[in-house]
Amino acid sequence: MWYPELLLPILLIIKDASAQWNVWMPRDISAMTNSCVVIPCTFMYPSNIRPSRGVHGIWYFGQPYPQFFPPVVFKSRTDIVNESYKGRTKLLGDLNQRNCTLRISNVGAEHSGRYYFRADLGGANIFTYPDFSELKVLDQPNIDIPEEIVSNENLDLTCYAPDNCPDMSPEISWLYTDYLLDAEFSSDYVEEGNTAVLSSTLSFTPKPIHNGMLLGCRVHFPNTSFIYERLVSLDIKYSPRSVWVNVSREVMEGSSVSLYCEVDSNPPPRISWMFGDEELLWDTALNVSLQLEQVGSLQDGVYTCIADNGYGTMNSSMYLAVKYPPREPWVNSSITVQEGSTLVLHCSTKGNPPPTLTWLKDGVLVGTITAEEVSVLELVELTPQADGMYRCLAENEHGRSSSSLNVTVEFAPVFLEESKCTVVREGVQCVCVALGNPEPIIEFHLPDLNITVNDTESRFNYYTHTDGYTATGMIKLREKSNNGGNGGGPVNVHCRVSNAYGSEMVRLELQQEKKYMMAVVVGTIGGVAVIAFIIAAVRYVGRNNKKENGNPGQDLVSKLENPSLFYSAVKKDKQNLRKKVLKTELLGSKFNSILEETSTGDDGDYQPVASMAELEKQELNYAALEFIGGRSRNGASVQGDDGSDYTEIKAK
Repeated sequence: MWYPELLLPILLIIKDASAQWNVWMPRDISAMTNSCVVIPCTFMYPSNIRPSRGVHGIWYFGQPYPQFFPPVVFKSRTDIVNESYKGRTKLLGDLNQRNCTLRISNVGAEHSGRYYFRADLGGANIFTYPDFSELKVLDQPNIDIPEEIVSNENLDLTCYAPDNCPDMSPEISWLYTDYLLDAEFSSDYVEEGNTAVLSSTLSFTPKPIHNGMLLGCRVHFPNTSFIYERLVSLDIKYSPRSVWVNVSREVMEGSSVSLYCEVDSNPPPRISWMFGDEELLWDTALNVSLQLEQVGSLQDGVYTCIADNGYGTMNSSMYLAVKYPPREPWVNSSITVQEGSTLVLHCSTKGNPPPTLTWLKDGVLVGTITAEEVSVLELVELTPQADGMYRCLAENEHGRSSSSLNVTVEFAPVFLEESKCTVVREGVQCVCVALGNPEPIIEFHLPDLNITVNDTESRFNYYTHTDGYTATGMIKLREKSNNGGNGGGPVNVHCRVSNAYGSEMVRLELQQEKKYMMAVVVGTIGGVAVIAFIIAAVRYVGRNNKKENGNPGQDLVSKLENPSLFYSAVKKDKQNLRKKVLKTELLGSKFNSILEETSTGDDGDYQPVASMAELEKQELNYAALEFIGGRSRNGASVQGDDGSDYTEIKAK
């Protein structure tokens, strides 16, 4: 509370100062609405002036110059004041003592402003002091709030209430502090420049949870109904304390995805969506969405939302799994290797989920099935059978893909069992069949003639054909003497096959065709069987006739109007038989088909043949039965029906 007695020391100081027009009053002073305020004031004037009719004073509001007709707050000579100040102002000081202290009661918002004092010492000694006191009429208390409130840092909030009215003193209390577990309160009374202020300080440690909450200060004047309150919302700065993003998820390749990030922080942070080291999107906000269109396998991975608001940084990540079928596998290039070597085949691919890898050779499973993105197939000591197309098949639940390569195995030539010599109509035909890579070169050697046949000449038909790795060579010995003998000697033909990896020579064995042997056997057995059947039939008929008629010969003639000749013969023309037996079948253009047999059986059925001369000596005999009626046993010819039959068997 302010008291006029406090001005006495100041007046003494001013009295000793050099005489001049001067005034002292508080530059700023405040009061609560409907309360009162006392504005301390002292003035001085030149010492050589002697007030003739006493000292008078005037208080103006707003400006000090009377010519502008400012509102009169107080006037010592009369009671004429501005309407808003009637009955509200009173001079507490003694002007003769140079004390111009003024009291204003029941102040309102319209009374806020500057107040000037004018001294009237009589005559021309009238002076308006340029200094002023500015009154602030408050309808609520002031709360001193720091510009920045940071979480977890101690905070002091101070509430001020002016105490510049001698008739009443304020009391301060805090509102809505129950949620502050560590709140502490302290009070203070400050007097400065003859103005008084009562303060109350609330101390606590703010937390992020306190952000946005209300706190209040209440000022109450006892024994009155005057209550003043002020509420403030706490703006507490804190670093990001939570970053929420989508949970990790799986999507199919080609679909669209929205990634959402929400942050709890104050102030709002700078949010960045990161994919690896690449910043995809940023914005200053509490939440940001990242839209991904037509996602592909390259967008599979970890996405991170980073929040930074200057008070701290926080991030959160999620995994986006892009599902897609296996990509085309990578495999070795097609390769050519040598027999007996080792080869390692690699297959790698990408797919989500990871695909299984399967190695197939010519459609048949080889190796093992692996559930990894890399598969290795090791082929040890390669054989010609390892030659072929190898395919790596990648499969997962979304599809399949494959890649192929060819493995070519090169090897020295080997003879096939079809290599042999056979007898044909034109002479002897020798066939040599070999397998090799590169394709073997075939040559025939006739040691007896010291001849190597590798081309067509007048005495020989030489022909070669290749089909893949199979080479076939054929030679025909047209003349009987070309077999190396003089009609009866054995055939002596050698075949030599060679390529870059080696050569081999074998002697070709002469074999008869099965058709010839079967024809001879069947012809002989068949002829004997027919003759036996005819003889049995004739005897059977003769016996039956004798039993029935007593004269079978005569009865036979009588039954036949014209004697008939029954004839049965098995004839085999020697030339036709040779054609049938020695006929050579050529099936297609491939010479290996020459050796295919139309009948089943083992090669052991073939019998070696010395020469064509021996074949010519072989003949097949035939038998003929002639039945001639009407001739007696003694050779006499019988005409007509004499009751006797005659049967004759001729062997030609």
